[in-house]
Amino acid sequence: MSWSDFRRRRDIMDSAVAEAVRAGSTTDGRIPFDRIDGARDLFGTEEQLLLALHQRWHQILTGHLRAEGAGPEDVTAAPGRENTEDSDQVDAVSRAWRRAVSLNRDLHAVVNANVERVPALRLAQDAELRLLAVTSGLAAPHEPEDEVIAVGATLVALLRHRDVSGTKPSGGSATSGDGAIGQWPRRLAPSA
Repeated sequence: MSWSDFRRRRDIMDSAVAEAVRAGSTTDGRIPFDRIDGARDLFGTEEQLLLALHQRWHQILTGHLRAEGAGPEDVTAAPGRENTEDSDQVDAVSRAWRRAVSLNRDLHAVVNANVERVPALRLAQDAELRLLAVTSGLAAPHEPEDEVIAVGATLVALLRHRDVSGTKPSGGSATSGDGAIGQWPRRLAPSA
């Protein structure tokens, strides 16, 4: 891919997000694919464009995870270990996720709005949820996939709830940051 192609793809993805937000499509999941110049030529289908947008989101999220020192390679403790290292890892993942979302709200909204209707995007999001669960230390890679996904989904749901309501989950010890959040995904995930 040439630099020209790279820039063109980037511009089309930017246009797709902007058009989806402008059209209010972050609620119903559709991006106005046919109205975006060059989208069909470079991406072929709406699904391929959405997968490229998810890839962009994934790169942003993993960059924030690494900046917080919360890359998957940094997890050294088994989940459930009661010490400050576990809550520090949950705090780092929480900060990274919230920062990535706050700086890329529209991209995140467009990707999330399409997850339920595009099966390939659902698989990509499941991988993201596994990454968050394992990286936070709330789940281990060898655990059943559906349980790890449930833990990751619960963590994200708690982070979203906190962002919307401004409240923290109650219970457990009150620590600075999100320490109490680390105790909740295992309690709330249906199969955990």
